[in-house]
Amino acid sequence: MRVLVVEDDKKVANFILNGLKEEFYAVDVAYDGDEGQRLAIELPYDLVILDLMLPKVSGQEILKSLRSRKPNLPVLVLTAKSSIEDRVAGLDLGADDYLVKPFAFAELSARIRVLLRRGVRETSQLSIADLTLDTATRTVKRAGTPIDVSAKEFSMLEFLLRNARRPVTRTMLIEHVWDIHFDTGSNIVDVHINHLRNKIDRGFSVPLIHTVRGVGYMLSDEAR
Repeated sequence: MRVLVVEDDKKVANFILNGLKEEFYAVDVAYDGDEGQRLAIELPYDLVILDLMLPKVSGQEILKSLRSRKPNLPVLVLTAKSSIEDRVAGLDLGADDYLVKPFAFAELSARIRVLLRRGVRETSQLSIADLTLDTATRTVKRAGTPIDVSAKEFSMLEFLLRNARRPVTRTMLIEHVWDIHFDTGSNIVDVHINHLRNKIDRGFSVPLIHTVRGVGYMLSDEAR
């Protein structure tokens, strides 16, 4: 999952960045409203964490813009404005949730998980054939046997499972698993796919990870 943090306080931004990376999210950070608005509109994020008091472009303006252009993108407002009136105003502008500073990272993390589950799946488990992935426990199993995967492999497999039986391009994987600092000339996507194949398919009669020539990859239990 890819998250955008729009926060001008670098200490707070780095606190969120480090915490989310430890939980295997791909994270981009914008330190002013102008950059935050541009990134949020141009790139395919799964969630935006948005401060309201920002230089150049206010969080309120970003929220209005996102609601008109990306109405289904979850936005969690994170701000020092704590009055009931401020909270109501933020929610009325289209925020999906509202968290007041100072905050505990555990609560922020829990609220993010709730927002990402909305409208996607009520369960934390994703599966195809005998392969299961649990987003809550961060575990992967095939035929009941636990499989040890890295953070990036887990994120790639989660994205493939959410798009099971549909072709996924390398660009789509890059956009949802890596941040904006990714080297687009790298073959790291193919390297990670090969690692996943060795862990997911080796020793099983039915391969699940398939190459779609000229496109990318697909997770499927159907013969190709």
